[in-house]
Amino acid sequence: MPVTEKPELTPAEEDYLKAIFTISEWEVRPVSTGAISRQLNTAPASVTDMLHKLALKQLISYQKYRGVSLTSSGIKAATSLIRRNRLWRVFLVQKLRFAWHQVDEIAGSLEHLYSPELISRLDAFLDYPRFDPFGDPIPNAEGKFTIRTQTTLLEMPLYQAGTVLGVKDQSPDFLVHLSKSNIKPGAEIKIIEKSDFDQAMKVVIDSKHEAILGKAVSQLILMKKN
Repeated sequence: MPVTEKPELTPAEEDYLKAIFTISEWEVRPVSTGAISRQLNTAPASVTDMLHKLALKQLISYQKYRGVSLTSSGIKAATSLIRRNRLWRVFLVQKLRFAWHQVDEIAGSLEHLYSPELISRLDAFLDYPRFDPFGDPIPNAEGKFTIRTQTTLLEMPLYQAGTVLGVKDQSPDFLVHLSKSNIKPGAEIKIIEKSDFDQAMKVVIDSKHEAILGKAVSQLILMKKN
């Protein structure tokens, strides 16, 4: 059943739960306090204080020097927040035509508006999207995610065309960098040259734009082979 009760959490506590959840999407092991500090751009001492508060609320399991993991209650709260955030991202990009590097701060504010009816209607209005503009899966009302097959641009073979699904790095600077090369969700990329030495590649975007991409960039672009 969908969760409808309002959680007794501050926006700051929700931000921490979301950060832990987001980091753990890429890391199987318990999340380190250092990773949380970097994710939230917060001093390690402040992170430790917040983790103690969340542990008292039984939202996380935390042992000093051993990392952090979400409890079942923490997962439920984080998943609800992630759902709201990613639906707002879709709305901002698809309906209001924001560039993808502009939406994170706005969606980060809207996600704290807790209204199950609003989110249910937003989901229906957007035709129940399963992924946001960054390629991140959107949990449904029951908290279930859709998993899809994807690869990085770096791992795609020469002359293989694919469609951009999302990115691993969602920082505004990186997204602006991609936009300057006409790389965005839904764009088609075909690799036409690839260096064996440093894995730099020459690509064609949407059959008309050429770009040179280094390994540091291509390994962060998520693709679906066409």
